[in-house]
This record gives sequence, structure tokens and C-alpha cells, in this order.
Amino acid sequence: MTDRNSNMKIKGRGAQVDIPNRFNKTTYHDHDLSDFSFEEEEEGVQTNYLEVHPKSLVNPVPSKDIYLNWSMNPYQGCEHGCAYCYARPTHEYWGYNSGLDFERTILYKPNAPELLKKFLDRKSWIPEAIMLSGNTDCYQPAERKYEITRKLLQVLRDYNNPVGIITKNSLIIRDIDLLKEMADKDQVAVNISLTTLDEELRRKLEPRTSTAVNKLKAIEKLSAAGIHTQVMIGPVIPGLNSHEIPEIIRQSADAGAIWANYINVRLNGPLGDIFTSWLKLAYPDRVNKVLNQIKESNGGVLSNTIDGGRMRGNGINAKMIRDLFEINRSKYMTKPNFELNTSLFARPGQQLNLF
Repeated sequence: MTDRNSNMKIKGRGAQVDIPNRFNKTTYHDHDLSDFSFEEEEEGVQTNYLEVHPKSLVNPVPSKDIYLNWSMNPYQGCEHGCAYCYARPTHEYWGYNSGLDFERTILYKPNAPELLKKFLDRKSWIPEAIMLSGNTDCYQPAERKYEITRKLLQVLRDYNNPVGIITKNSLIIRDIDLLKEMADKDQVAVNISLTTLDEELRRKLEPRTSTAVNKLKAIEKLSAAGIHTQVMIGPVIPGLNSHEIPEIIRQSADAGAIWANYINVRLNGPLGDIFTSWLKLAYPDRVNKVLNQIKESNGGVLSNTIDGGRMRGNGINAKMIRDLFEINRSKYMTKPNFELNTSLFARPGQQLNLF
């Protein structure tokens, strides 16, 4: 049986380079890991989990590209290892690099639930939906051990504050009890991020995410529980997965997803070098085709930084993707009439203070 990832230098990881941190005056280099098998990589170069205690958790989101105004991240870095992840450069602010460090050094925040309570207790807080997560995946593998996301959901439930969730991990169904309780009051919306139905591509592109089969099963279980569930095709990469748009939408609708959205790949900062390195190893015959189409959609560069236009791009290729998506979404889905409910927000014990 052949190894589908045999052309990848560092197996089981998305990044194939340890790109230097732009903010560090000194850099370090790993020894050559090219001879590691996937199993050896698991045993010999394990992920490090570091406990951190930030002073705040909930952050405003000023971007016009995001539909929620607030986000929180229980983890920094992400073991999913997606080669395209736009969050990679944020790891540099913690003193790590955006390549292999991003998926090997995971910072977790055990005080996150207390920080959320403190935030929601502020007299100035006007109830709004908060996003889990705006940066790294709140259901990445570390969540199985630390359960920080589940604890955050419990806080949100106790305060009746709505939440929007986006994840690539079917682990979310573990919390279906909490999600259903919140869904009964229209206080949760879930987006399952589904990039590809091609298992070989998934293993190379996002090696530690859930399989497409398990993501579709998660959509089915969430939908059956009455939880507002959508699919996010994220990202669409021309020349790699753009042709899959119709089938992803169809299978997601069959599983119970009531709506769909998508984003185009954007290779901000050092991510351009990381993704290019990955592409040369994973699909050497498509390098020029993929990179040129990405550039064509972003004004000749790999990353469109224009606020309000970063997620969809411009140009002929971007329009073709948009048209293909909208035609198929209209074919398989009807736009839901749904809004997250903020009217029930109440701080625990608040009612007692009225008497």
C-alpha cells in the first residue's frame, strides 16, 4: 500500500518549513527531518502545549469581512496544520514562527472561562454574539484534553449570550448537549469548515483536521438536534479544490446544512512562502497554475489586504468562483430567516438583585 503523503518532507504537518519570525533578531533552525515517517514524527517531534494566562480574552473585530463584532480564542497556534491558515502569522507575536512552530507549539488559556465571565459582567457590555474562534480552531486536538471551549460554552449559556462557532473538527458533537440547549433559544450558530471531499488532498493540505466524512456526519448530527448549522468552504483554492464547490454544497445540504458560505485563499505575510513551499512538495506540477490564479484574484499579489474584499477577491477567476458558488447554493439551499437572540441576556443572579 503506497503512502499518499510520500512526497511530503515532514509528514503529518502542513507547513514544510520553519520560516523565521519577522520580529526576532535571531533565528534557529531544526535538524533535517526529511527521513521521519508519520509515526516517527508523532513520537519524536511531539506537539508542545504551553499554559498561558492572558489578561483579556474577548477581542473586537474591526474587519468588514467578518460578520460578528467580537471573537475569543481559547488556543493560540493550531495543531490542525492547515498549510493555508491565515492565522499563522499571529504566532509571531508570541515569539514563535508561523511555520512549524504554529502547529507544534500550542498555547492554551485555562483562565479563559473566568476572563469571559469578567467581560460579560462589565456594565458597559451590550449583548452581542461572540465568535469562537476568530483565529485558531476552538475544537483543535488540544480541546479533547483541556475542554476550554466547552467551559466557555457553559459560561455563555449561563449568561444567555449568543455565540457563533466555526470549526474543522467533528469534536464539536461532544458538546451537542450544550449546543442544543442554546439552540432552543436561538443563541448559537455553527459553521463547519469543509475544504475538500478528496481525502488525499485533505491529508496533505490540512493533515490533522477531521475527514470530510466525519465533518458531514457532524453536520447531520448537529442539524438533527435542531442546531442552526451551515457549511463554510474555506478556503477555495483555484486549481486545487475550486472544482469541488458544487459537490461540497450538495453533500452538505443532504447532511442538513441550511446555508453555505465560502472564502478565497489569502496568503498574508509569511504565509505566501509557507504555502508555496508546501505546494512545490505536494503538487509540483500545479505550482504555477495555482499561484498565478491566486494572484489574478488579488491584484497580482498572493494576498489581498483591502478591508472588505479580502475573502472573495476580484478579477475573472474570483467571479467564476463566486458565480459557481452562488448558482449551486441557490440550487440546493434556501436562505434561512435566522438571527441570534440577544434579548435573553442576564447575568447570573441578576434577577435576585431586583428584590
